[in-house]
Amino acid sequence: MSNTFGKFFRVTTFGESHGKAMGCVVDGCPAGLALDPLDFGADMARRRPGQGKFSSPRKEMDEVEILSGVFEGVALGTPIALLVHNHDQKPQDYAALKDIFRPGHADFTHQAKYGIRDHRGGGRASGRETVARVAAGVIAKKILTQLDVSVSTHVYPPLDEEMLQHIVNEKDSLGSSVKCEIIGLKAGIGQPVFGKLSADLMGAIASIGGVRGVEISQGIKAATMRGSHHNPIDKGVLGGISDGEIITLQAHFKPPSSIGIGGRHDAIIAPRAAVVVEAMAALVVVDHIFASFSDTMDGVVRSYK
Repeated sequence: MSNTFGKFFRVTTFGESHGKAMGCVVDGCPAGLALDPLDFGADMARRRPGQGKFSSPRKEMDEVEILSGVFEGVALGTPIALLVHNHDQKPQDYAALKDIFRPGHADFTHQAKYGIRDHRGGGRASGRETVARVAAGVIAKKILTQLDVSVSTHVYPPLDEEMLQHIVNEKDSLGSSVKCEIIGLKAGIGQPVFGKLSADLMGAIASIGGVRGVEISQGIKAATMRGSHHNPIDKGVLGGISDGEIITLQAHFKPPSSIGIGGRHDAIIAPRAAVVVEAMAALVVVDHIFASFSDTMDGVVRSYK
C-alpha cells in the first residue's frame, strides 16, 4: 500500500535504483487524454542525472515506454503502465558498502524493517525512485493544462556556484530549497478536516527523499506575525480548501548524505528535485479535482450527465 498514492487518480511506483527498470502504473486517467512518449521528454530531462557539475555523473537516457492504457496516442481510461529502463548500472560501486550502514541513509531502517535490503545505491530509498513520480506527474500536468491550471518551481540554493564548488571539492554537500506555485486552481477544491488540500500537498512533497520541511503560504514565518498582517496575505488554501488564489509552497532539502564515499551522488538535491516537487503537487491537485465531482448533488448530476 505504501507504494500507491492517491484515491481517485492513483499511482503505483516500482523498481530499484540498480534494478532493471523503474516504472509506475497510473489508474484513473480519463479516456481521451492525448498522450505520446515524447510528452515525457522535457520533464524527464530536468530530473535526469549527469547534466551538471553538481549532479550525479550517472548517465541515463530516461526515455519513457508506454506499455498499456494508450491506443493510437489517446488514453483508453484503463491503467497506464510506464517503464523507464536503467542502463548505466554500476552495482559494483557499492560492493564495499554491502555490510555497512551509511550515515544519514535508509540502509539501517530498511534492514531493521524487512530483514533484507538492496545495498546497491539504496534500492527504492534512492533518489532514482523519483523517476517514476515524474513520469506520472507528466500525465497529471497534461490534465491540468486542459483545466488552465499550471504548476511551476524555482530553485534557491543558499550559496553561489563558486562557494558550492568549494564544498564539492571538500567532498561535502549542501542543503537547498524549492519554491512551488500552483496557478489557476479555482476556489472550492479540497476537503475539510482530514482531507485538506494543504495537508495532502505538504504530505506528498514531504514524501520525496531528502525533504526535511514543507511550508505553505507564509509557512513558519506566520508564527512570528500579527494577525492584522498575516490575514490579508494568507492566501491559496483556507480551511483546507482552495480560495482561487495562487498556492505557494516551499520544500526544504537536507544536504545529500552521500559524502566522501563510493558511488555516484548529487552534491545538492534541489536542482534535479524541482520537477519532482511539481509532479507531486500536480498529482495531489488532480486527485482533489476528481474528488470534488461528488462534493454536491449538482456536481454529481453534471458529472453523470
